[in-house]
Amino acid sequence: MDPVLRELVERGGGLVPRTVALQVVPEWTVRRACRAGELVRVLPEVYAAVQLLAPPSRPDTPAVSRLDPDTGRRAALAWARGRGVLSHLSALAVWGLHQPAAGAALHLTAPACAGVRTRPGVVVHRVRRLTPGPPDVVRRRGLPVTRLERTLVDAWPLLAAADRSAPVIRAVNDRTTTPQRLMSALAGAPKLAHRAALRTLLTRLAEGCRSPLEIWGHERVFTGPGMPTFRRQARVRVGQRTMYLDLFAERERVDIELDGAASHGDLRQREIDLRRDALLATVGILVVRFSHHRLVREPEAVRRETLAVLAARRAVGDG
Repeated sequence: MDPVLRELVERGGGLVPRTVALQVVPEWTVRRACRAGELVRVLPEVYAAVQLLAPPSRPDTPAVSRLDPDTGRRAALAWARGRGVLSHLSALAVWGLHQPAAGAALHLTAPACAGVRTRPGVVVHRVRRLTPGPPDVVRRRGLPVTRLERTLVDAWPLLAAADRSAPVIRAVNDRTTTPQRLMSALAGAPKLAHRAALRTLLTRLAEGCRSPLEIWGHERVFTGPGMPTFRRQARVRVGQRTMYLDLFAERERVDIELDGAASHGDLRQREIDLRRDALLATVGILVVRFSHHRLVREPEAVRRETLAVLAARRAVGDG
């Protein structure tokens, strides 16, 4: 490869747009590098060093889909030339909330008037208007992406049903967004597929649920006749320590803790839980724990036991 072109490709992290290359070398130099198998056109007017491309999984695999996800995203943005930004699953990956499968299509959002069209390996979502900066677009890891709330809403129907909730729950738990901000973003997408399910999830998160297990419990076990209005993620301070209780029955001073499947058999976590439970006991709070297995497999038994514990505590308090 021509030394000047090689330096340009290396500076671009293995990528070079044609317009940039032609500023320093003649067009025949680029064509010769392609004929020699040193450069591959991965998108119109965007070239990549051949060693960056993985072997094709199928004969019709687009060249851009053979790049690693980060390089592919940069290639798509170079092709868009400022007329589009990363969105949907591609933006979700940049936000650190999704791991794309090898060869997955890249997603851009662009104004309808921008002239950017879907092509093999790149899905372009066209919108009427798109502000190139805040609040519509932010820079994340040096790349322009749709803001987090819009990204989560846009990506929702593109994920497998079993995978949809996790990015939303994690973003709320990490405090990078709130259920209320996500509700506002959802209001702007009235035709979103599976919209009702996302609205239900956001409602549960707004009520204080912070995991799929808590949502399961809220909907199937810890509501209905006889159940008090639990405070979810109730903040309790004991001495110098602040704790958040999964489900706190204030009158009965009972904390219902829902232990996820990952904690089963974890002796270290068990020791931490025992110390926490003992500390809460010093201020009169009884901790009752239910495992993921029991909550999912024996919901009626868990409900009966919870009601019995609450009734016993009320009897003691009234006596």
